[in-house]
Amino acid sequence: MAEEKKHYMTMDGKKKLEDELEYLKTERRKEVVERIKIARSFGDLSENSEYDSAKEEQAFVEGRIAQLEKMIRNAVMIEEEEGAANVVSLGKTVKFIELPDGDEEEYTIVGSAESDPAAGKISNDSPMAQSLLGRSINDTVSVNTPGGEMEIKIVDIN
Repeated sequence: MAEEKKHYMTMDGKKKLEDELEYLKTERRKEVVERIKIARSFGDLSENSEYDSAKEEQAFVEGRIAQLEKMIRNAVMIEEEEGAANVVSLGKTVKFIELPDGDEEEYTIVGSAESDPAAGKISNDSPMAQSLLGRSINDTVSVNTPGGEMEIKIVDIN
């Protein structure tokens, strides 16, 4: 059997996944089962869109439960202090400026399970993170983005 993918995450990220899993197992499953029961009471299942919708939702919930269980089972915890203090690694927050215009941005590099670019968390698998990992303060880095090549300079690592 092939080796399962490792999911890098912080303790907070793992806790969020565990909370979602608990909610899906204890509350959402019951709600969907109740919807199926009600839809069955409408009669003929072959033309019952309520029943079909409820069954689709059940499949989604069960799929998400299986996905979360797998991610939690294969979780590799990111230690906040891992690696040298001035080297970009998983769990670190990187502040950089775009060259030549000087726009400043800041991202925390997390595992793909926790990725939320709008909240400043980028996946370690993203092109940006791949370009930053292993780099140090004052390094100038070339990042290949969907919008084209971009030059940045690392100004801080926490």
